[in-house]
Amino acid sequence: MSYSDGIAAINLEMPDRVPRTEYSAALYHLDLINAVLGTTLTPTSSEDDKRKAGSEFRKAWDYGLEWSIDVEASEFGEVRTKMGHAAYSAGNTDYDSEIKSYFNNVDDVLSFDAMKLLPSYTHSELVKRFNNGYASKCSRDPDLVNTMGTYVTAVSALIDLFGWELLLDGLAEDSEQMGKVLERYSQWIQKYYNAFADSDAPVIMIHDDIVWTSGPFVSPEWYRKYVFPCYKRYLDPLKQAGKKVLFTSDGTYNVFIDDIAECGFDGFVMEPTTDMEYIAQKYGRTHSFIGNADTRILLSGTKEAIENEVKRCMDIGKKCPGFIMAVGNHIPANTPVENALWYNECFERMRKR
Repeated sequence: MSYSDGIAAINLEMPDRVPRTEYSAALYHLDLINAVLGTTLTPTSSEDDKRKAGSEFRKAWDYGLEWSIDVEASEFGEVRTKMGHAAYSAGNTDYDSEIKSYFNNVDDVLSFDAMKLLPSYTHSELVKRFNNGYASKCSRDPDLVNTMGTYVTAVSALIDLFGWELLLDGLAEDSEQMGKVLERYSQWIQKYYNAFADSDAPVIMIHDDIVWTSGPFVSPEWYRKYVFPCYKRYLDPLKQAGKKVLFTSDGTYNVFIDDIAECGFDGFVMEPTTDMEYIAQKYGRTHSFIGNADTRILLSGTKEAIENEVKRCMDIGKKCPGFIMAVGNHIPANTPVENALWYNECFERMRKR
């Protein structure tokens, strides 16, 4: 039922039950996994044991779709900035204090040419890689819709390449030149979308953190001149191949909802600060959308507040054929287990149409 519900929502076919996904609970919230499955995972458990338990958790919580991407900043090799990483997962196993940059100054950033400096792969190499990756995901989790896709799409790529400080300095010094840097980058990554178009995966996830919680961090017109034309080029081969393409961004991208739809995306993935009600009202019959229960309410809210938050999402999404429930941004490892279990209980009680 999970796969059929998920693919029905993606195809706007109004399943009898609202499907769901969660972004990292099955990977990092070990206490929750143990509570649901009766396992005894710890941060030092083997990665194989964690993966197997994650799959069982997705079954237990009846995921209809797994948010997943394949092209990350590691694709850049050493040509990138490392900004460290705060502790997120159980046991702080993802904490990283390394901070270093390939780039020395703004001039290095403004002259960056991805086509010359980043690795190159043939089309056939990438198609084979993506088909193998998709087959592996489907073998691990056959009962849900598995996605393939990119994390470093455009803006997120600039963040990972240059780091926030040099990126903002570059935009301040010469935003037009930074636009040309992005255009060169888009030429480099286009081959990945061409390969996804020829791959077996039917659903492609395009992630790009284009905004902060407060909204755009550079003029909206800069995005419209440089970012969204890149998206249209990326989507062209995917749409010709009949793929469903979903867009994800952290932060508040209200000002760009219509731009994103105009680019040709089939669905929206959003955090709680993006206006899901607007998306439902304007695009709820033509697009799928995923979200957007507030993780902060699960972290510290009462049972009543959690139930009301699930109801808010259901009241918005239930009447739309492509709605998929999720907690945005994640259910992190510090979320009280009892709150997460209560959220799931509320979801299961309200999900039937």
